[in-house]
Amino acid sequence: MQTTVLFLRILFGILFCFAGIMHLIRPNFFKNFIPNFLPKLAVNYIFGVLEFILGLCLFFDSTIKNAAVGVFILLLIFLPIHIWDATKVKPAIGSKKVAFIRIPLQFLLMYCTYIIYINS
Repeated sequence: MQTTVLFLRILFGILFCFAGIMHLIRPNFFKNFIPNFLPKLAVNYIFGVLEFILGLCLFFDSTIKNAAVGVFILLLIFLPIHIWDATKVKPAIGSKKVAFIRIPLQFLLMYCTYIIYINS
C-alpha cells in the first residue's frame, strides 16, 4: 500500500504542479472553463497558483495531509464546473464524450486524494 500511496503522491504532485504552471502560461486555454460571471483571468491565476502550491506540498511529508485536503477541496469545487461544461453545446474540454467521462474521473481523483490523506 505504501508504494501505491507514494506513486499517487508523486503523480498528483506532478499533475497539479503542471496544471498550475499551465494556468499561468496558457490562461486562454482555461477561459472557457470559467463561468462568465466570474473574473476569468483572476480566477484562472488564483487557481493556477493554488494548484501549483498544493502539488508542490504533496512532495513533503510535513504538508502532505493538508495538501491532500486542499486537492480534494479543489476537485470538489471543479466538479460542478465539469458538469456545467458537459451540458454545454460545445464543451470547453472538446467533445461531449470526453466531458461526460471527466465527471466520474473526478470522483476517482477525489478518492485517490482520500487514499493519500488516510495513508500519510
